[in-house]
Amino acid sequence: MTTQREIAESLGLPVHPPKTEVFDLAEGTNTDPKGHVRTVSRFHLEPFGLYIARPMPGHPRLAALESWLLPALGLRVSRFHRHPGHERDLDYYLDLVDVETGENRWRTVDHYLDLEVRQNRDVELLDVDEFVLAVHAELLDPETAERAMRRACAAVEGLARCGYDLPKWLRDNDIELSWDAQPIKGPVPEPRSLPPSE
Repeated sequence: MTTQREIAESLGLPVHPPKTEVFDLAEGTNTDPKGHVRTVSRFHLEPFGLYIARPMPGHPRLAALESWLLPALGLRVSRFHRHPGHERDLDYYLDLVDVETGENRWRTVDHYLDLEVRQNRDVELLDVDEFVLAVHAELLDPETAERAMRRACAAVEGLARCGYDLPKWLRDNDIELSWDAQPIKGPVPEPRSLPPSE
């Protein structure tokens, strides 16, 4: 498997080029930044964005992921489902992205900056070092870099204002996310009746 660092080194760059992903709604696939085509368990469109749920077969730590692409905020909001023993104190992972929408095909371009949200506790801005290197290497033009930084600042400020409650901040932006919570098993099963307790 080729790592992002290996790609950057092969191109003589201090950091990898912006990662792009394609989401093909007609084919039910997600093409990752390395060109691997992955089967998507579920796509769901809302006026504010696109929901994706897919398994992550062969990944040592992650079993599945759920993401929402939110073009107006320039965010990809993800929840990871981890294998036992690989849990992390993390509720949401936000990538700063540009989102190109289409009837059957969506595309994201990652702008290096990420946010880790621990619900009702804190938010942490990540990968500023990669962002600075990418700007210096002219992998991001000034307009794109400024847009990404402004979106990151708006997200951090909005989350802080809402007590680090991501759903509340998103509702303030007229966005209500729903999650399957079981993307590797398909739709959430119907409730079962339990036998009466003695």
